[in-house]
Amino acid sequence: MQLHQRPAVWLAAALLALLLWAGLAPLRAPSREILFELGEQRGPVPGVLRLTLGVQDVLLLRNNSAKPQVFGQLRILPGHVFRLPFEQTGEFDFACSDRPRGQVRVQVVAPPDPGLARLRWRFVALEEALRYKPSIAPLAT
Repeated sequence: MQLHQRPAVWLAAALLALLLWAGLAPLRAPSREILFELGEQRGPVPGVLRLTLGVQDVLLLRNNSAKPQVFGQLRILPGHVFRLPFEQTGEFDFACSDRPRGQVRVQVVAPPDPGLARLRWRFVALEEALRYKPSIAPLAT
């Protein structure tokens, strides 16, 4: 093997090791909660809220508006927060007074098994985080 080909081999080996780790490492999240803001939105609104049992399975509802908001059977007052935990998989539709269609779907999935399913889960989670990450301008000082 020639000397100039070795960096490519090392890069390929590092990428393979990273993919192997991503497929086998345990799932962790900084919090079991996923924030869903009612009222004033800071970014695009996802069509489906996706939760994973045992990883992020609590929907944190925060009312940012000046009026009460309805989410399912809950009435959330202005400035208040409500934690809605999920204990089983499935798709759940909630009436939501804040959405144009008046409805929000919550999809709760089982944690993926190690291997390709876990690797796929990580890529979907990364894609959702990048797509729905609110873009906030830095504060002027």
